[in-house]
Amino acid sequence: ISTYAGQILSYRPVSQNSDMLFLSEAAYFRDGKAIKGGSPVCWPWFGADPENKGRAAHGFVRNRQWRVTDTQTLDDGSTRIVLAIDSNDEILAIWPHAFELSIQFTLGTSLEISLATTNRDSQPVEITQALHTYFKVGDISKTQLLGLEGKSYIDTLDNNQTKTQQGLVEFVAETDRIYTDIDSDIILNDPVLERNIKIASTGSKSAVVWNPWVEKSASMDDFLDEEYKIMLCVETTNAGPDTVDLASGDTYVLKARYTVS
Repeated sequence: ISTYAGQILSYRPVSQNSDMLFLSEAAYFRDGKAIKGGSPVCWPWFGADPENKGRAAHGFVRNRQWRVTDTQTLDDGSTRIVLAIDSNDEILAIWPHAFELSIQFTLGTSLEISLATTNRDSQPVEITQALHTYFKVGDISKTQLLGLEGKSYIDTLDNNQTKTQQGLVEFVAETDRIYTDIDSDIILNDPVLERNIKIASTGSKSAVVWNPWVEKSASMDDFLDEEYKIMLCVETTNAGPDTVDLASGDTYVLKARYTVS
């Protein structure tokens, strides 16, 4: 877990030979840059700057230092680590809303990530957000997602058209979709690594599925050209029409639990 970006980079339960998470071999590890892999935090907006002010995509907490606020061993033997970041003068100049943001990692036979936003401003605020989780897969062309059959999604690669998922999600080209009205677990089936990853979420009605494929991979300096073959992002989000309205003093929790079998 990196205190820079408040981000988990690696998780391998003892039952597995391979890491659950993908981390690019070309990932940046320097100030001002996001780390490509693990589970970055997109906050307080997902995607492009919603106000078109020229601010970075996916917000500003994934390239800043967080602080450790708590560590403990739980009764079941799992470990819990909590990091936090809050508004300061520099951040308020970017986004003028006082806040407290904490992320809690609970690591044992499963991995749970819980992101809690508290609005410390005197005014209500609207946010979008994501746990932008990169999963390691054996071969993207053989990987499938179960649980999204019949769901509507926004295809960001096709003029944001709304479409309906027919059958299982499979991958033959660049994919960038916001699935909406999510009400059940998503299963990542990986026959090459011989495992299933169950993604259970709360505080979320949307999920983003992303793989950059050939051309976009080649265009990214912090991602190797062939790495698209061994990764898949399945993101627990409040994105698209799934937004969060926070009254002054309120707290909202976005949570994902990942179980490998």
